[in-house]
Amino acid sequence: MALTGAIAREAIYASAIARTLMLTRHVHPDSRLSITRWTERWARRRPQSPALFHQDRMLTWAEVDEAANRYARWSRDIGLKKGDVVTLFMDNRPEYIIAWLGLVKRGIIVALVNTHLAGQPLSHSLAMAGAKHLIIGAELTDAYATAIAGLESHPVLWLTGGAKGGFEDLDAALARQSGSALLANEREDVFCRDKAFYIYTSGTTGLPKAANISHMRLLHIMSAFQGAVNGSAQDRMYDVLPLYHSAGGIAALGPAFLAGGSVIIRGKFSAGEFWDDCWRYRPTLFQYIGELCRYLLNAPTHVYERKHSLRIAVGNGLRPEIWARFQSRFQIPRIMEFYGATEGNVGLINYDGKIGAIGRIPWYARGVLKVRLVKYDIAKGEVVRGEDGFCRETDRDEIGEAIGKIDANDPRSRFDGYTSRTDTERKILRNAFKKDDAWFRTGDLMRRDKHGYFYFIDRTGDTFRWKGENVATSEVAEALSIFPGVSEANVYGVEVPGAEGKAGMASMVTGQKFDLDRFPEYLDSNLPFFARPVFLRFQKQIEATSTFKQRKIQLQQEGFDPWTIRDPLFVRDAATGQYRALTPELYRDICNGRLKL
Repeated sequence: MALTGAIAREAIYASAIARTLMLTRHVHPDSRLSITRWTERWARRRPQSPALFHQDRMLTWAEVDEAANRYARWSRDIGLKKGDVVTLFMDNRPEYIIAWLGLVKRGIIVALVNTHLAGQPLSHSLAMAGAKHLIIGAELTDAYATAIAGLESHPVLWLTGGAKGGFEDLDAALARQSGSALLANEREDVFCRDKAFYIYTSGTTGLPKAANISHMRLLHIMSAFQGAVNGSAQDRMYDVLPLYHSAGGIAALGPAFLAGGSVIIRGKFSAGEFWDDCWRYRPTLFQYIGELCRYLLNAPTHVYERKHSLRIAVGNGLRPEIWARFQSRFQIPRIMEFYGATEGNVGLINYDGKIGAIGRIPWYARGVLKVRLVKYDIAKGEVVRGEDGFCRETDRDEIGEAIGKIDANDPRSRFDGYTSRTDTERKILRNAFKKDDAWFRTGDLMRRDKHGYFYFIDRTGDTFRWKGENVATSEVAEALSIFPGVSEANVYGVEVPGAEGKAGMASMVTGQKFDLDRFPEYLDSNLPFFARPVFLRFQKQIEATSTFKQRKIQLQQEGFDPWTIRDPLFVRDAATGQYRALTPELYRDICNGRLKL
């Protein structure tokens, strides 16, 4: 039985890797292949087939390509040329995809700015792009107004979705353009090595950074997803993630764009309407973020929750403790967890759905998929080097930092970096295994088992030391989330005066079922002593990025000070094991060393 399972597993991985390599066989720096060639192909071969769904609209491949051609010609008329930058600031809808498709046809770089930004973070992102023209959705003009004061130079503003003073009418300008196929003299020589996008990091640890996304990287990300799900022209991807992010705006589009299928675009996720959408649009693929799965699992039973056409859910962040329940309740045949970073060259996919794993690299694929785990010292916050000055790979089931080989001669191993050279250099580990080699640093801690499966542990900056032990915040959060009444938990370390290391603190959102008196007993049974949170903070909601990554920096800075924090705070009594309300008097005793933790 075990042998049969092993053979089946290898067959799944070998075929998926082979499909991905086949899709990218012509993708190299000097190639003129780009994703627009694929969309133009479907416009010729499948002109009346659905490409994009949004609300009550359906656009065919012919309509998408015609609309993109209008953007290309508009950009030419206003004097834009290859290498120029246009900023795109628009909510999820078909025009978002159409806009960048048309612009990248002519080699224009499109800066995909986070639509949830305002004020300084938004002005920072706009200034970093350096674009002279900005396409803005009418729904975001108020957000843009908050950033104006922080801009030294102001781009020409092109408004779509309505007319307003101070903005150029983009809809009218596009209507004057032809949607017919571009002529040779209307195109530019666009190569795979050329930049297609600037995509910004989520800003969980400061202001966003702009990552360079080349046409080659765009194709590699899309090909990885198509290789995983083996999409066909009949597949439909349900995409509720932000289109300005690589997950929703590149990866989720891959199966449809490379196979001629379609994408269902939704502006915002709704647990209450998800299954209605699945009944209405009949998607076969769904790209998730782990928290979306938790929202669905916590929602009441829905009449359509098993009457769907989903064959694969693919995404990242699905926690092991809810994985099986999610798959069983909603009867989704396959779940594919993946790992990847917008700017990085490290990508993993769990093709066979092993619970908890973020991907696997079989022994026979190590020469192609150049991802390694290196020993990492959490206390010092740096990789471990031997007496010869080189890094060491981790042993089986040992935790280490994931790194990816940077090889200019291998398109899959390129790292195009950020717009800032300094930010780029920080992410490179040099002289790792031999002199002058270079590896991309993910900043993520993982472990690898004997079968080659990888398991995410934590971010390098999130794991902390307490009582001489390493505490992985993600693992503690998973344990807390299982306790009845806990709907969300965010775990981090806080500094305590006079104490070595950082004490664990959990910010939680809880419901009526939460029993604080029973909580310590549960922790004692499920977590080692050093991982049990010393402090608790109860919030009405936990702040997250637009891609559902929990924000920790501000919480860490606020610490456990009841003088400045209005949320209820508790500290675990070392003598009784119970949690006590953290009063200003107790806070002073902790800081003065009179109360042991």
